[in-house]
Amino acid sequence: MLAVNAKYVHSSLSVWVIAEGIERYALSAHDVFVVEATINQPVSEIVESVKAHEPDFIGISSYIWSAGMLPKLLLSLRKYLPDAVLVLGGPEASNNAEFWLEHGADFVLQGEGEYSFPQFLDKLVDGYPVEHDSPIDPYTNEYLSALNGRLSYIETSRGCPFQCSFCLSAGSDVRYFPLDIVKAQIIKLSKSNTKTIKFVDRTFNCNTERACELLEFVLSLDTACTFHFEVAADLFNERMLGLLKKAPSGRIQFEIGLQSFFEPALKAASRKMDTQKAEQNIRALLDMKNIHIHVDLIAGLPYETLADFMVSFDRTYMLNTHTLQLGFLKLLHGSALREQAEDYGIQYSSDPPYEITSNSWLSCDDLLILKRAENALQHTRNKGRFLSTLDYVLGVTGERPFSLLHSIGSAIPNHGTQLEDYAVYLYGFFATKPGVDSSALIDHMIYDWLGMVKGKNAPAFMKNNDSRRAKVAAEGEKLLGRTLKREEYAVLFSGTGIFVDSNTLDPVTGLYQVHSCQ
Repeated sequence: MLAVNAKYVHSSLSVWVIAEGIERYALSAHDVFVVEATINQPVSEIVESVKAHEPDFIGISSYIWSAGMLPKLLLSLRKYLPDAVLVLGGPEASNNAEFWLEHGADFVLQGEGEYSFPQFLDKLVDGYPVEHDSPIDPYTNEYLSALNGRLSYIETSRGCPFQCSFCLSAGSDVRYFPLDIVKAQIIKLSKSNTKTIKFVDRTFNCNTERACELLEFVLSLDTACTFHFEVAADLFNERMLGLLKKAPSGRIQFEIGLQSFFEPALKAASRKMDTQKAEQNIRALLDMKNIHIHVDLIAGLPYETLADFMVSFDRTYMLNTHTLQLGFLKLLHGSALREQAEDYGIQYSSDPPYEITSNSWLSCDDLLILKRAENALQHTRNKGRFLSTLDYVLGVTGERPFSLLHSIGSAIPNHGTQLEDYAVYLYGFFATKPGVDSSALIDHMIYDWLGMVKGKNAPAFMKNNDSRRAKVAAEGEKLLGRTLKREEYAVLFSGTGIFVDSNTLDPVTGLYQVHSCQ
């Protein structure tokens, strides 16, 4: 079994589930080996890893992030392993079988791989029943050894009750795995060397009673692991919010798909959400200060113009979540919206990830504007950079968040730019804004710098030789119980001294704590 992950830090769940499915359900014995690679590896290196096992069959899980390089990989596997049977599965292949059969695959399997692949290997007739009363447990000793500290995944349910037309899971029946088995798997992973356990359930809290039971269990564990869930913000109830208030700081992460606040776009995408309730619950979660909150927006949904999206973006930005991902509509094979693309004038790339290039409400130029804002967002707020600086500039200029980020993305280069240089560009850009006081601006940038970097000297414009520095250092050393390095303390133009505990990251924000003194 071969998985091609997006990054080394990721691990694959699917290939291990299928490997265990073969062990459990195949009628004849098979030697199964798992190879995990990444899209950043040379194809030749991946092929060598596969060749080492001399396989008769090669099962490959296909996803949107790996689809671009799979044709080349299939061609190379065919060249160096001419007798091996190449079998593709996963959402990219199963929803576009003809393409993959024309580009090197011998077979494409649909359905749940832990059941279909054993049937295929045993040459069973289509539809032959396979008994599967309990879910697969992929967390074998081999899996845990191969995990090697990477992000791990767990599936406690399969399917989604919602109908979002951009999603492949839309409207599928939800099948919940037995809680005793799920809890045993969670314990096994929490005792491994993984740092983050990500639940791949499409909407973890669609069954609130079950979600509460699992949250109670996760919160009761003696573990340093972080648990990541994809949730619907409007489905939190009082019991769940009450539980989450007790969560150890950093134990829980939530990824929340808002997608938009523009009702016509949500309706067109069959996205059901109580936007007011969602906003209320996100604010309640943020007020707890113990949970990392990531929210997603999608640009390119039907009926949403650039002006409409800017309103959605500004409303979301002002929630002050820890991460705000501005994503772009992708027309996935098998999604309802791909079938409706012509109805909405949607143009999109023919190459993975099939991203929108225009529609009846967004032009190519509009999307470029969105891309510039997204670029600045990724290099500032979403990396925890210059947070108080952005708040200060927004406050004194009265500019809207989207407008400011777009202007940053248009004016300041950031691809390959060193952080020190980026800070200099940012200062020069902000200092020209009406209402910005240069001394106050520098103070905010110094404060942010100490909280977001470790062991890096600040750019020259942030430095001073104020005589009070020694006093600040002494106070900091007394509080922290260690000697402070020169780059760990400063005196602001306002006269306030600040110093940073750069040995401890906040588990929620990922920033270092900055202390102040007079």
